[in-house]
Amino acid sequence: MGDEDPPAGGPGDDLALRLLRVAAAPGEAEGSLLIRMETTRGEIGGILHPVEGGSGAVVCVGGAMGGLDGPADGLYRDLPGLLSEAGVSVLRLEYRTPNNFEECVLDVLAGCSFLKGIGASALALVGHSFGAAVVIKAGQLHPLVTGVASLSPQLFGTRQVEELGRPLLLVHGMSDSVLSHEASEDIYRRALEPKRIVLYAEAGHSLIQVKDELRALLAAWVPARLAGAAMETGRDEIEQGP
Repeated sequence: MGDEDPPAGGPGDDLALRLLRVAAAPGEAEGSLLIRMETTRGEIGGILHPVEGGSGAVVCVGGAMGGLDGPADGLYRDLPGLLSEAGVSVLRLEYRTPNNFEECVLDVLAGCSFLKGIGASALALVGHSFGAAVVIKAGQLHPLVTGVASLSPQLFGTRQVEELGRPLLLVHGMSDSVLSHEASEDIYRRALEPKRIVLYAEAGHSLIQVKDELRALLAAWVPARLAGAAMETGRDEIEQGP
């Protein structure tokens, strides 16, 4: 990536970020790379799990404090293993300025531009909590995004969800004491089709109570969106039991 790349536009007209160069070093997990993206607004870190020959990729971001592992007992850490057979690369991003909504949207857009630069032609975005709203906004702004998964989202930043224009998956625990599942219900009501909401009756904010179900859901949902498969609109309320 170089100076010829177009700037990533953000939620405000005066916000733009340009990728200048990207450095990579071997990561701890086999085949992973530690990524450092130098931009006009600072350095973005992350971990890339590339799949050779694949043209689809997913960008994952955490909550207000950032983090690379994700909710549900390390969901983002496990996604590369779940998606590699489908040829999907995974980029786990760390925010430059955690809890700054506009800057975090720019970080996701920079990640999308980086993936496009290394050959991705379709992108899915996955975010949790604060990051679940970030990916809704970023998905509205980047043309390669073919699906957005919003896990336990906050309402702030989703005011224009009807302009998303991509398939939207909302997942929330009905026992969430941090951000009520009513936030997802509100976003779902305002979003345009195709949209799907999955509510887990006994799950909390981190969704750890449904970690296996969530992994299975995303392992099917992400490759389908990257392949351009149609997504049915629907609402699922799931009771968990012994």
